[in-house]
Amino acid sequence: MQRIRCFKSGWQLLKSSCEGATKLVNTSSSSTSRNYSHLPPQGPCSFGLLFDIDGVLVRGRTPIPAAKQCFRNLVDSNGKYKVPVVFVTNAGNCMRQTKAEHLSHMLEVEVSPDQVMLSHSPLRMFTQFHKMCVLVSGQGPVEEVAYNLGFENVVTIDMVREAYPVLDVVDHNRRPKDSIPPTKGLQSIDAVILFGEPIRWETNLQLIIDVLLTSGRPDNNWNSVQYPHIPVLACNMDLLWMAEAKNPRFGHGMFLVCLENLYKKVTGYELKYEALIGKPSVVTYNYAELLIRQQAERLGWATPVKRLYAIGDNPMADIYGANLYNRYLQMSHHTKAQMQAKSGGGGVDPLHVDDTPKMTSAELGGALSSYGTANDLPEGCSSILVCTGVYSRDQQELPSDPAQTVTEQRIFHGHRDFRFDPSLTQPSFVVHDVKEAVELVFKQEGCSLE
Repeated sequence: MQRIRCFKSGWQLLKSSCEGATKLVNTSSSSTSRNYSHLPPQGPCSFGLLFDIDGVLVRGRTPIPAAKQCFRNLVDSNGKYKVPVVFVTNAGNCMRQTKAEHLSHMLEVEVSPDQVMLSHSPLRMFTQFHKMCVLVSGQGPVEEVAYNLGFENVVTIDMVREAYPVLDVVDHNRRPKDSIPPTKGLQSIDAVILFGEPIRWETNLQLIIDVLLTSGRPDNNWNSVQYPHIPVLACNMDLLWMAEAKNPRFGHGMFLVCLENLYKKVTGYELKYEALIGKPSVVTYNYAELLIRQQAERLGWATPVKRLYAIGDNPMADIYGANLYNRYLQMSHHTKAQMQAKSGGGGVDPLHVDDTPKMTSAELGGALSSYGTANDLPEGCSSILVCTGVYSRDQQELPSDPAQTVTEQRIFHGHRDFRFDPSLTQPSFVVHDVKEAVELVFKQEGCSLE
């Protein structure tokens, strides 16, 4: 069971999805696909596509050959998308506009910022933190990103270094020379936001530990008795990701492993997260589904989006997350049916029943205030694994039996606070590349790509 200490807000949906998912019965699966053939063709398209980027569309800066052709097929002669499309990536070192421009250039189709979801995008909804003084860690324009998300009082790692010159001393070349500069001081830090892996890990690890052990005042003495520490919110839990190299590279999940273990080594306590955001969290897929629904409205669809298809290359992020969200959807519809039966057919929102958190529009906040009830939720979310990134048929095999957990537990790449469940890493379908994935979806749905 997950150990995430969710804050009291609309985003308690994260806790709901993880706890409620255990109440569902797993569907049977094979090593290559689950049987979704019972879904009948729907005539007019009624589905949306969620695309991972690294390992699905690109390898580092190099486009995967099938990606351009795939997106030529997804738009009509006027450049209009045939179905709603959202790019869901755990990257977070840039602005949405920048990523949209990059994708437009690479895929040779128009990509709007509204179609791009970075790992930190759901932080727009975390309004209870927006007025706090927050320390941000990562690389790229992290300060600009934080302000764009709604945070009003932002401190960077470099600001902490400059304010307290004697804290960052691992690199002898960065230590103060001759005389020690005076301490400038900063206002007390209220929360820590981890956007992504930094460039200088030793600096960020040291200063974040300093902030946590001093309750946001790194000029004070460490005090591990003050526990729990100030809130920590982390985006992107990917242990590994795929670039141009033949083998995967360390991701932000690896940085989190270091931070968690350092904190426990020093204090004896577990590092606690106020929230974990990005794939595979259900919060991320909820937000992505909202963007899909908004696109469907802009495309003029009169009917709701009934199904989602998530295409990714990482079994532990893309596939686990899509399957976890599918469980949440099934749980929601199942609970709704049960409550309707008990109430004689009256409409009951399963997000407001006793075994799930109660959420109001005010708690959901921002764009999610119009998220709607469970009546609006899709019927399901299917996961499609491509072999052009982290996962490769040549290097690894998916376990044919989800009960084979002994070996899998030894190489569990998921985050510490996520349940180990081999069935969640089992994709609905396995295909070679993104083009084949999209063709499979349209065939499955009885829609034409022509």
